[in-house]
Amino acid sequence: MNYDELLAPAAKAMRPSGIRKFFDLAADMPHCISLGVGEPDFKTPWAVREAGIESLEHGRTRYTSNAGLKELRAEVAKYLERRMGLHYDPLHEVLITVGGSEAIDMCIRTLVQPGDEVIIPEPCFVCYEPITQLTGGVPVHIATRAEDQFRLTADQLRAAITPRTKLLIFPYPNNPTGAVMSAAEMEEIAAVLRETNVLVLSDEIYSELTYGLDRHVSIASLPGMAERTIVVNGFSKSYAMTGWRLGYVCAPEPIAKQMLKIHQYAIMSAPTLSQYAAIVALRECDQEVQKMVDEYNRRRRMLVDGFNRIGLTCFNPEGAFYMFPCIRSTGMTSEEFCETLLQEEKVAVVPGNAFGESGEGFVRVSYAYSLKHLQEALVRIERFVQRHQGENQCEQ
Repeated sequence: MNYDELLAPAAKAMRPSGIRKFFDLAADMPHCISLGVGEPDFKTPWAVREAGIESLEHGRTRYTSNAGLKELRAEVAKYLERRMGLHYDPLHEVLITVGGSEAIDMCIRTLVQPGDEVIIPEPCFVCYEPITQLTGGVPVHIATRAEDQFRLTADQLRAAITPRTKLLIFPYPNNPTGAVMSAAEMEEIAAVLRETNVLVLSDEIYSELTYGLDRHVSIASLPGMAERTIVVNGFSKSYAMTGWRLGYVCAPEPIAKQMLKIHQYAIMSAPTLSQYAAIVALRECDQEVQKMVDEYNRRRRMLVDGFNRIGLTCFNPEGAFYMFPCIRSTGMTSEEFCETLLQEEKVAVVPGNAFGESGEGFVRVSYAYSLKHLQEALVRIERFVQRHQGENQCEQ
């Protein structure tokens, strides 16, 4: 059979994830230190694991309602109110999903028609563009800048909006840069959006992982923004529950009602035991989350100081568990840097251009690894940089 003729062109045009490429290479390399995958190195809190075990022991393994357990949706609404000042009707505006990724996919498919433009600030997580393209939407990229600490500016947004703009992806705290947006900076963005009919997909999966003086602020909490914002969040990053595959999406009822239909046909319902476990996570695990945040912060400070000391300029990331050092001083492209570092020093990081063209000249480093692991990686990277910066100077 000629599969090339049978396969959908949009699927064939999708690029494989640049994140997984280096992770897979590192997995088969002895003594390799991988800083490539954004997955917490902590165990899921015991109370959460215990709740999952208990749900199995009591035979709670049937499908839940399509939108998720009512008890969990109520806890999500309570959590968002106490942590971010958001107000959602748990019965009509909260949906439980299979991770944040399903929520993003469902949101874009619900809103975007062929020809609609979707504004995507870069560098950013890898899924927004291909999902937009599968719907027939047109990705419109905004290159955020290191001098702005990779924050979207109101001027950039205003310049990108056209009569065909349907949706703004708002990915803060940001993967891969660790950038965050303050309430004042968000208000500038909101002021632009209030003059339009553009909707916002606010991907807040790293909302608990911030390190500045202020807590995370959701753009949906600003005046006039809840009605135009779809908030995506989940349990993978904050609660170290990546394999439990559970997220949620909150939206105005008319939008949530349509997303639910897609969820019904495509997924049915999120994993039942994960839902029971997530109830406990939201009720009981604030202190466990804070312990993880404190440890991430310790690692973050060490790595920022280390990268700047060895000549890889790195701004101070205030969210998520990534940093985005500049590697241009080595004279290599992002992919050359990552491939050569892996071959010579057995350290795996992700090229910045995996997250969009504006990521060229940078690499993403995850600090969701032990301090000892990170310190050894930094020793190897310093040795590598000294060697190649010297070679670059000789060539010049």
